[in-house]
Amino acid sequence: MTATEPPETAVAEPEPRRRLHPLSPLLHGAKSIAVIVAALSWQTLSQVGLERFAIVVAVIAVGVVLFSIVGWLSTGYQVVGRELRISDGVVWRRNRAIPLERLQAVELRRPLLAQLTGLAELRLEVIGGGKTEAPLAYLTVREAAALRERLLRLAGRTRAMEAQPTDQPDAEAPAAPALERPLMRVKNRELVVSQLLTPQAFFLPVGVAFVVLQFVLEGSWTFIGIASTVTAMAGVLLQPVRRVLQDWDFRLARDPEGRLSVRYGLLETRNQVVPLNRVQAIGATWPLLWRGQGWLHLRLDIAGYAGEPGSGDSKRSDRLLPVGEFATARALVWEVLPGVDLAGLATSPPPARARWLNPFSLRSIGVGLTPEVFVSRWGLLTREMHIVPYARLQSVRVVQGPLQRLTGLATVYADTARGRAGQAKDRDLAEAYALAAELAVRARHAREQRTD
Repeated sequence: MTATEPPETAVAEPEPRRRLHPLSPLLHGAKSIAVIVAALSWQTLSQVGLERFAIVVAVIAVGVVLFSIVGWLSTGYQVVGRELRISDGVVWRRNRAIPLERLQAVELRRPLLAQLTGLAELRLEVIGGGKTEAPLAYLTVREAAALRERLLRLAGRTRAMEAQPTDQPDAEAPAAPALERPLMRVKNRELVVSQLLTPQAFFLPVGVAFVVLQFVLEGSWTFIGIASTVTAMAGVLLQPVRRVLQDWDFRLARDPEGRLSVRYGLLETRNQVVPLNRVQAIGATWPLLWRGQGWLHLRLDIAGYAGEPGSGDSKRSDRLLPVGEFATARALVWEVLPGVDLAGLATSPPPARARWLNPFSLRSIGVGLTPEVFVSRWGLLTREMHIVPYARLQSVRVVQGPLQRLTGLATVYADTARGRAGQAKDRDLAEAYALAAELAVRARHAREQRTD
């Protein structure tokens, strides 16, 4: 009797390595050239003259484009099993394998040049990522949307994982699913007015008047002086203008898989798909100048979402409501955290002796426990509220500083995977330890209920 050989297992042919769109080098080169030109000051232009300045810029442009073309030739990606493999680099070659089970979300972005050329880029957010992982720039909009849906299916983020074969990388996917349920849309007028109600906008006329007065008194109106002044004023307005451009036509919807679909942007359009099971907390902010309009804004803390490159804020949250009325915010909080009513989140203040540490803002500090969430609030001029579901708590800390030890107070921090913490500031020491124990118990019970 001869031993039978085991049947051969069918091994799927790996898909070929794919390149980015051929226009990618030109777009990357244009961005680099713009940064280089912006780095050259007005003083440089006055020293070398316009002709030499143009020659320098032209030589740099040619060099940047050639370097981008070489980088494009060495860049590629492919999906192998449940991994996305990306190779890139010119001087230093890099080969990265991203396990798709670590994938949290894939964002589709379209900067201005990409919109003009019909292209888009994908940005991957993974667990524990300090920054966006391996952006793929650029693909056609159809290819980018199809690749995003495919990656989310392979990552198990959609219920349609088995509904469509994964060996069809070129399957088309619409950029905006027709079955989405719209939730809200921010009025662009309110967005502009909200950014006018900022300290930068209020103090800008004072700065302009001061500069004009200096010119009048000195009697010198040189091109360099005027250009430098305009550049300085543009820097003052950069933040409010950038927020208007980023949040323009902000729309929020629920897709058929129950995820949040967020779209916004004017010069750069962005399309995010936010899985609700990755939401760690909700933050609400009432800026001082917005209170007369009854406005606030909401943000989401999402595990795996990195900060904006160069923003200086590596823990930047994602938008939920850039500006809106309380009724709209209340409905959105209920949508993201079912059972949580923003209007019913009662909090209790610290003991009276905490006034020694908070002489002006004692009344604005508070903490509360509801059946679903831990709530903390603080802030005098700008009021803040942090809402943390118990199931998202990773650790609870009791911290007591030198002044708190003198007054018998302590602060309780409730940490999430996002790195932000709800805090019960300046509580009585016994109350702080009791609150920390209660939070630990509720967090354990909430996680047990989720696994059942």
